[in-house]
Amino acid sequence: MKSHPLYQEDLKRILQTDGIKQLQGKRLLITGATGLIGVCLIDALMLYNQQGADIHIYATGRSKQSATSRLGEYFEDEHFQFIEQDVCQPLPAWLNVDYIIPLASNTHPLAYSQYPVETIYINIKGAEYALQKATECGATVLYPSTVEVYGNARGDDNFTEDYTGKLNLATARSCYTESKRLSEALCQSYIAEHGVCVKIARLSRVFGPTILTSDSKASSQFISKALTGEDIVLKSKGEQLFSYTYVADAVGALLYILLKGENGMAYNIANEDCNVRLKDFAQLCAEWADRQVVFELPSETEQKGFSIAQRAVLDNTRLIQLGWKPIYNMKEAVSRTLNILSNR
Repeated sequence: MKSHPLYQEDLKRILQTDGIKQLQGKRLLITGATGLIGVCLIDALMLYNQQGADIHIYATGRSKQSATSRLGEYFEDEHFQFIEQDVCQPLPAWLNVDYIIPLASNTHPLAYSQYPVETIYINIKGAEYALQKATECGATVLYPSTVEVYGNARGDDNFTEDYTGKLNLATARSCYTESKRLSEALCQSYIAEHGVCVKIARLSRVFGPTILTSDSKASSQFISKALTGEDIVLKSKGEQLFSYTYVADAVGALLYILLKGENGMAYNIANEDCNVRLKDFAQLCAEWADRQVVFELPSETEQKGFSIAQRAVLDNTRLIQLGWKPIYNMKEAVSRTLNILSNR
């Protein structure tokens, strides 16, 4: 997959991010390194190293086996070091870095329904130890937050960064939304009390060729079904309107915020050309695979992990005004994902 021309093109476009030369010779810590975003980010930075960037990457994850599968080609590279550890434990005392991107998180519905307590602690402890380490070594933190902090939509409005959210705390599903909100508050507290530099990125729903097939998110399941030539299964009417972002665009935006964003400021990451209904996403995958979209009732466990939001569209004006521009529309993004993963 990683040698696919389209994926290599994605990585090269990420490296065109304005200001990326600031990373040359720097040390980066990336937690949750084997996830959807972490893998794409590391692939891009390691490609940059082939051009002489001399970036040192410390990547953490709970499983060396998973890291070997996802990032194993870098294990012998002097610019890369994998650290096997639980994100809920303090980071190594010897670690000294310039930038920290704490990506570790449970980010799919089954995790929310089956492991809500773990989900809370991964988010909060992951943020806490990243911020502590930044305090120790003067690092800048890019905190990857989420559209979920906004909760349910207020009519037909898009979410701007000053919207304070409308949440339902009466279910375990709030484990993810509330722990991400608290993590953002922790970021602001470390800025105020310890003078840490933190930029916050609120990501829309991200997908792309670095997905994990075990992921229970609807988008990941649509892609997995299309790749195996099966009908695409919708477990609702699919009328939900969401913002999506192709992973290469998301990684480019994260780097842009890290390098250009203001301390303490939150930026929505979204692409207006990727605001679609869930059933439209399913249909794009079905058309690629020459299959149909079918409807199926979710299990009780699945239902508990589902977002109840019917509209979650991010306003990306602040990030666009900063100078960032997305590249891929929804049809292109879905097609690229499937072509790369199928090696077409």
